[in-house]
Amino acid sequence: MIDFHTHTLFSDGVLVPSELVRRAGVIGYRAIGLTDHVDSSNLEFVVPRIVRVAHELNKNQNVFVIPGVEITHAPPAQIAELIVEARKQGAVLVITHGESPVEPVAPGTNHAAILAETDILAHPGMISEEDATLAKQKNVFLEITSRSGHSLTNGHVFRMALESGAQLVINTDTHTPDNLITDQKAEVVLRGSGMTGREVTRVLDSNEKLLDVLKARMDW
Repeated sequence: MIDFHTHTLFSDGVLVPSELVRRAGVIGYRAIGLTDHVDSSNLEFVVPRIVRVAHELNKNQNVFVIPGVEITHAPPAQIAELIVEARKQGAVLVITHGESPVEPVAPGTNHAAILAETDILAHPGMISEEDATLAKQKNVFLEITSRSGHSLTNGHVFRMALESGAQLVINTDTHTPDNLITDQKAEVVLRGSGMTGREVTRVLDSNEKLLDVLKARMDW
């Protein structure tokens, strides 16, 4: 499993990074993104610590750790500057919390995040065809998620990606150990969104592709 979207005690997850990575490795993970929630209040606190622990873990165990953040519930007008600052602080991966159907995310968040070239737009809810097309143009990955609630619109996200040509990845949005999934569960989630076997393979290949891009960004 390659999973770009997880949370630790640095935001609302329940595990320290080392335990999260260890548990992921035990069930077969090859790579994991540590992407705790940030806005302007905590970005400069979280990112350097995630970068440091990723560096240490990558020297001492086999699951490849990607330091990142999830920009969460920030005003749409502020998202672009937060993405720039996150990368300046060392985040290799920037996810933006999309317009999930189960949280009061500000309208316009999807559009602002894609326009600012976030790496992944997480659980983008009832994303518009216009924004899905923009995601293709900006090379922004849309997320299919295994997380309860956010996953309600997986089928819609898949259809919008299919029509626009936007790229998809599958993630867990892990907060607790039981949120981690195996490769087999990932396939169930993807098929549950309406995909054929060939389309499932294409998404799993996209996770591989994005991992290669992120590894290339890490010069340490």
